[in-house]
Amino acid sequence: MRLIIAITGASGVIYGIRALEALKELRIETHLIMSQWGEKTIKIETDRTGDYVRSLATRVYDEGNMAAPVSSGSFKIDGMAVIPCSMKTLASIANGLDDALVSRAAGVCIKEHRKVVVVPREAPLSKIHLENMSKLAGVPNVVIMPAMPGFYHRPKTMDDLINHVVGKVLDQFGIEHDLFKRWGGDNGTKSF
Repeated sequence: MRLIIAITGASGVIYGIRALEALKELRIETHLIMSQWGEKTIKIETDRTGDYVRSLATRVYDEGNMAAPVSSGSFKIDGMAVIPCSMKTLASIANGLDDALVSRAAGVCIKEHRKVVVVPREAPLSKIHLENMSKLAGVPNVVIMPAMPGFYHRPKTMDDLINHVVGKVLDQFGIEHDLFKRWGGDNGTKSF
């Protein structure tokens, strides 16, 4: 399997970092596009560096490189996750602007009918944000998966919450993982 992972400047870059870590552990080929603001947000929100994040990916592309392999439909890829997805990037994808490599690669995946999982991270959401999400949600193979962790698995740490969101993204690509405990009756909750 080959996946494009895009990290944009939205808050929540830890989701993208953890996704890359998990995919590396699972030996899944990753093609990273990290926006300029994605890298700046890594410095603001985490103790990691852009170099560390790049080291997790199989291949890395500059966001301005519109000739990168992932900008062409002839480059075989199984799908793409934009994690986290800024509202700027969401608008660019939803409106087909292809103004940077992230939105171009997403547009290519869409036109080639490959899965695109968009993980928006913003609060509150404006009508414009919701309209752009709705527009994308109507496109076959596009999944809008806001960074909203569940609590039925009784998270104990911040990592548990992060892993839940990342695990739900991996589920969209059919990737087996053990990032969170699944619902199934034996999760320690009381029956109703």
